[in-house]
Amino acid sequence: MLGFVLRRIATGVATLVAVTFLMFASVAALPGDLCAASLGKGATQGALARCRAEFVEEGPLLARYAAWAGRAVTGDLGRSLLRRKPVAELIAPRIVNTFALAALAAVIAFPAAVALGVLAAIRRDSPLDLVLSAVTLIGMTVPEFVWATFLVLVFAIWLGWLPGISLLPAGAGLAQILPVIVTPALALAFISMAHAMRLVRSAMIEELQSPYVRMARLRGLPEGRVIRAHVLPNALLPAIGIIALQFAWLLAGVVVVEVVFNYPGLGRLTMDAIADRDLTLVLGVAAVLALIYVGVTLMADLAMLWLNPRLRTLRT
Repeated sequence: MLGFVLRRIATGVATLVAVTFLMFASVAALPGDLCAASLGKGATQGALARCRAEFVEEGPLLARYAAWAGRAVTGDLGRSLLRRKPVAELIAPRIVNTFALAALAAVIAFPAAVALGVLAAIRRDSPLDLVLSAVTLIGMTVPEFVWATFLVLVFAIWLGWLPGISLLPAGAGLAQILPVIVTPALALAFISMAHAMRLVRSAMIEELQSPYVRMARLRGLPEGRVIRAHVLPNALLPAIGIIALQFAWLLAGVVVVEVVFNYPGLGRLTMDAIADRDLTLVLGVAAVLALIYVGVTLMADLAMLWLNPRLRTLRT
């Protein structure tokens, strides 16, 4: 098991390096000069030289990336040229907002996905199963911005129950965040619920056809006990990894929803930084999002090993 954990950590580090390097190379390849655009036409050559030296805009690409990565390992993500603040200081409050949004979406999506997936599997091929399958298909195919726009139309414009724009003051606490993130959380939750529900339904159907289920029924065990004590625990084991990946997607894939609702999270900050060509801020956010994704997937793998002892022998 230790060898597997070490291999996963090494894979995660390689993923972080690859993602941040691709982001660095992509942003560096954009046309124009960030320092010249920021300092204006009246900037002196000395000011431009100092700016380029500070933000590592000169020299070979690999050397510039290595210099940035070396500082990032120590927690120094640089300074934002346009905002004149450390990147870590800009990212910190946005992480709290994005975690709050993703956590609320997960609380809504995953229990509902398990309940509806179990119900659809038990009532397989019934009208209820067909309706739930249709809803799942819609949720998996319709883009996030469509759901977000639809929810704004229904809950903010037609009903007037929830705000259409998630405006938060700087340093807002959890009590201030929750009321304004219900609508964007619902938009994220529906998509995640659709993917997770389909997985739970498939796993439940497979387990219900297993020999041990037939034996339990022949012994006269109540159907509810068979499902709760035997089928559901075994069906949820393969679903844990996918659900964890869905949570990682909630954290790293909220860009569209945050833009629609103007929510001050990491996604909104990413779009603003890209529009401003704020290289250091773009790379800082990319590194944080990649680190979150790798960390969550690693925890999912460890949870799978802990819950399913058979995997320990297969992966050692």
